[in-house]
Amino acid sequence: MNLRGVIPVTPIILASASPRRRELLANLGLDFNVKVSEVNEIMEDGVPPAQLVEKLAERKAAAVAAESKEGLVIGADTLVVFAGRPLGKPASRQEAVQMINILQGQRHEVLTGLAVIDAATGQSVITHQSTAVCFKPMTREQIERYVNTGEPFDKAGAYAVQGKASIFIDSIQGCYFNVVGLPVSKLADALRVFGVEIL
Repeated sequence: MNLRGVIPVTPIILASASPRRRELLANLGLDFNVKVSEVNEIMEDGVPPAQLVEKLAERKAAAVAAESKEGLVIGADTLVVFAGRPLGKPASRQEAVQMINILQGQRHEVLTGLAVIDAATGQSVITHQSTAVCFKPMTREQIERYVNTGEPFDKAGAYAVQGKASIFIDSIQGCYFNVVGLPVSKLADALRVFGVEIL
């Protein structure tokens, strides 16, 4: 099915409260609804990060799909990984400072798991994307000032690539949108499996 400005027969549902993911979907020209998943983002010890983000994305999408009669449900989960250690969202100011201190002057990976589930049939596409990000060296004062902006507190790895943290990022290798929280190229591929073409 080729959309070309036509509203798809099957509704699209974003299983995320993230304003960044909503904005990225809207930028694609897709009509969609938002149903926030209540799944806890619990990181399981011993699970490889790529597998973990896929599992969390699938859980979010599956929870919303179970409550919907129809629709393509999109779930996503993003983790920052440094030296094999996953960094989720900081639970406190102190933890945010610690995370940024770990990442400053270093290269790390950002992984986003993506799940698209057809609520009517249960058919699914589960995948993930990885992007390498290099931070400039930062002083303790710079870290403190950044954390004081409040920006880190609902972000994996305690930073927003599209926000004030952008001034500290030296380079990005891979998909920028993946770092924001939604690998749009992979999403387009996943939607195509269900007959939805963005262009």
